[in-house]
Amino acid sequence: MSYHAVHQLLREGRGRSWALGALAGPVTAVRHPLGFVCLPLERDGGEGVCLHLWSDSLAHAQSTTSQIHCHSWDLVSHVLYGQMRNVHAVVTDAGADATHRVFEVVSGTDGDRISPTSRTVRHATGLVEVFGPGDTYTLPSGRFHSSVVPEGGEAATIALGRGRPGSRDLSLGPLGAGPHQVSRQPLDRDETALAVRLITAHLT
Repeated sequence: MSYHAVHQLLREGRGRSWALGALAGPVTAVRHPLGFVCLPLERDGGEGVCLHLWSDSLAHAQSTTSQIHCHSWDLVSHVLYGQMRNVHAVVTDAGADATHRVFEVVSGTDGDRISPTSRTVRHATGLVEVFGPGDTYTLPSGRFHSSVVPEGGEAATIALGRGRPGSRDLSLGPLGAGPHQVSRQPLDRDETALAVRLITAHLT
């Protein structure tokens, strides 16, 4: 189902039923470096629809940079269950007192190519937004933030992305880290089935 069709269903309050229908068919899943499991459902040019699942029942990928990042695309996120904290980061360019370097993340079929830029920064916590089941929130591209689920908590969201030309995916990381490649690890059949069961159990 297209980005526009899913977006319309969210406006109509039909996100839960759409997710259950989507999970009834064949799905794939991968571990995302930001700590969740991603189930990609639709990709059409610069638009995409995924389900994101946070659960301690599934192994997490390890990030080589940090959880603070910004997208090259505008995000619409709908919380299916659990609590989601959208923590904005105030990022300030810095020289000798910098704590992080900005990295560019370029995703491809073989994973993520992560390259250090010349920009060094400090950051502070800004606005913290808290969302629960049935809430939908948006985040424009280029805004540094992190998505945080309370420790030990379970959550799932419908994530819609629409690319914005000229924008880049960025992440804050260690000052001295160099360029490197990170592979996206697919879940095996049993883990994928578990991910589907976890989401379905919360929605039925």
